[in-house]
Amino acid sequence: MRVLYYNWVDYRDPEQRGGGVSVYQRNLIEGLAAREGIETAFLSSGLAYDLRPGPPRIETLDAGPSPRYCLVNSGLVAPSHADFGGAAQLDHPATEAAFAAFVDRTGPWDVIHFNNLEGLPAHVLALKERWPGTKFVLSLHNYYPICPQVNLWHAETETCPGFDAGQRCVTCLPAHPDPRAARLAYAVGWNLSRIGVRPGTWAHDKAFRPALGLAWRAARRVLRLRHARRIAPAASPAAPDGRPFAERRARMVALINTRCDAVVCVSNRVRQIAEAHGIARDRLHTRYIGTRAAEAWHRTRPRDRFLHADGTLRLAYLGYMRRDKGFHFLMRALAALPAEIARKVRLTVAARTGDAEAMRLLATAAAHIAELRHVDGYTHDDLDGLLADVDLGLVPVVWEDNLPQVAIEMHARHVPLLTSDRGGAQELGDCADLVFRAGDTGDFARGLAGVLDGSVTPDRYWSRAKAPVDMAGHLDALIALYRAKA
Repeated sequence: MRVLYYNWVDYRDPEQRGGGVSVYQRNLIEGLAAREGIETAFLSSGLAYDLRPGPPRIETLDAGPSPRYCLVNSGLVAPSHADFGGAAQLDHPATEAAFAAFVDRTGPWDVIHFNNLEGLPAHVLALKERWPGTKFVLSLHNYYPICPQVNLWHAETETCPGFDAGQRCVTCLPAHPDPRAARLAYAVGWNLSRIGVRPGTWAHDKAFRPALGLAWRAARRVLRLRHARRIAPAASPAAPDGRPFAERRARMVALINTRCDAVVCVSNRVRQIAEAHGIARDRLHTRYIGTRAAEAWHRTRPRDRFLHADGTLRLAYLGYMRRDKGFHFLMRALAALPAEIARKVRLTVAARTGDAEAMRLLATAAAHIAELRHVDGYTHDDLDGLLADVDLGLVPVVWEDNLPQVAIEMHARHVPLLTSDRGGAQELGDCADLVFRAGDTGDFARGLAGVLDGSVTPDRYWSRAKAPVDMAGHLDALIALYRAKA
């Protein structure tokens, strides 16, 4: 079996872009290398550009046993935010032609697995007609096909309240990036990397990266000012034209329904959202991602009780001090706890120091509860120590977070989770008593109270909990999907 994988960023990107999907892609390639009779390759697109604009072309990054390729000069920059709702996200004939020629040259492929569509025009899915014997698989690691912001997170403040025929998309971003500026920045970075100026070198870390950061910050300030002027009240404001965004969603969904053999959802919640937005039910398959965190499941055991001997409860929040991750909500919810609950709550926050607002909220919460311990960032190797005395993990996301890695990492170490009702984290424990309404401080307090008064026990949480999926099990499930008859 020959499988071609695609994502917008190379999974060995020296700048480590792509987050958890890049880690997952690397694990896939490495895991399949040990499987008999399976050959893989990888293609990325949307980050590599020539300084002098030229036609799209393919370059080989690594010609080894699992070769890596890059589509240079794609008609659309990635990720999606950099070319928000651009027309090339649907169609760009030259990029489609370069992709088709590459597949013809390196094929035939049994499977083309898109771990994203960002960086390629969605119309490449129509090439399924050209290779009817090739199975097209799309994974939904975010909501890109139905949301150009990718997270259904409106105006960086709230879960998208409704599409409104595309009109809400028009005013979604506080500032719209200029794709030309992104393309130029990528071109400089790409060409510097070709002469050895990469992360870890003095020229990159001390000169190029700081200068680029200053340029981006200045550009964002200008864009925000322009945005503020555009949305200033007018005597007779015209209704925003959402038609391009409506067409974008409709065409992407149609292409997926008519050209993809399978759509992989990383949680049941993602599957529900995809179906609600028009993706055909018979295309959708939930496959929880395999992770090395699963090894912790076999060397840890659930605790008999939640509370410490002194009657206190140790909570943990891991990740980022971001609004969409629920950090700001969590700090406000802790500060609003009734005194009889607050004095029994201790919290570990493992996250890089945030902005002034985040740190102010942290200080306010710390003054109200029994203890707040802030760890300024962590690595995977720190997790066992960080979670050694933790009784309950917190996943208070306020957006439909597909399946947060931090939730898997805590759950796999037999740390029960108190989660919001958004996204896939709630599926790990499948314990309604430990799920609260996203953004609702009162319901959050209700969840904590049930733990503190003993009405919710660890046994109740673990009675329906899912064991985390290891990489071997995930690969078995993917291979079965690849081999299934359409």
